[in-house]
Amino acid sequence: MKNTVFTGAGTALITPLTKDGVDYGTFADLIEWQIAEGIDALVIAGTTGEGSTLSDEEHRAVLKFAAEQIRGRVPVVAGTGSNDTAYAIDLTKYACEVGCDAMLLVTPYYNKATQGGLVASFTAIADASTKPCILYNVPSRTGCNLLPPALSVLADHPNIVGVKEASGNISQIAEEAALCGDRIDFYSGNDDQIVPILSLGGMGVISVLSNLLPKETSRMCHLYLDGDVKAARDMQLKYLPLVNALFCEVNPIPVKAAMSRMGFGENYVRLPLTPMEEAHEEKLVALMRDAGIAV
Repeated sequence: MKNTVFTGAGTALITPLTKDGVDYGTFADLIEWQIAEGIDALVIAGTTGEGSTLSDEEHRAVLKFAAEQIRGRVPVVAGTGSNDTAYAIDLTKYACEVGCDAMLLVTPYYNKATQGGLVASFTAIADASTKPCILYNVPSRTGCNLLPPALSVLADHPNIVGVKEASGNISQIAEEAALCGDRIDFYSGNDDQIVPILSLGGMGVISVLSNLLPKETSRMCHLYLDGDVKAARDMQLKYLPLVNALFCEVNPIPVKAAMSRMGFGENYVRLPLTPMEEAHEEKLVALMRDAGIAV
């Protein structure tokens, strides 16, 4: 078995933004709160962190700031994937240099790739990295599905240690787990499938929900991993309405609204994203209150 980056819940952290740029004061407060709440890892500048609309300068600055703020207290997973392999290599090298602990590498989007192209691209990035890499399969966003045979090939690379599976296809994930065994760690990429993926041998989740509920999302994972399947299942079902509300508009629109209500910065997303519709936000806030979140 390869070295595991983390076990439990890693928050796919929002990047607090204003019209003038990154709100680093709020970003620091958010990081400190997440750590105090017991989160197991923090994922920086991924999908939820709006990495796709950060400038290159902002992207690098956010990764460096997070690594320096966290100071080794939890693993820092840097979103460094791209549909341009050369750029992903360059950004990955930078993230390694500034102290990030692992990379999150999304499958190429828009130009996409064949399965052979995915193997070649991920291999090139992992070869250039001095830190472990977690692949990210989210075909609903990228139009590109990393299939079990290709993942099995990539699992043999010493720097490829995990996969965030957000295909939503439990049958595919089961096939991947059967092919790869303990050569790669699995993380749920969907908050409504945390327990199902743990049941297939998963190590945890890279989560949007844990922006709001870091302690509870981590607890759900660790309850299952410690053998209390019923308690973990009950938590999965308890938070399902809130999870659904967090994805009623494209992520990270709802979670940005939620975190603003909790006092973590402005409800600001960059175009082409726009703020949450008022009716949807009212329902989200009601579910947050039901979950015991002060808003």
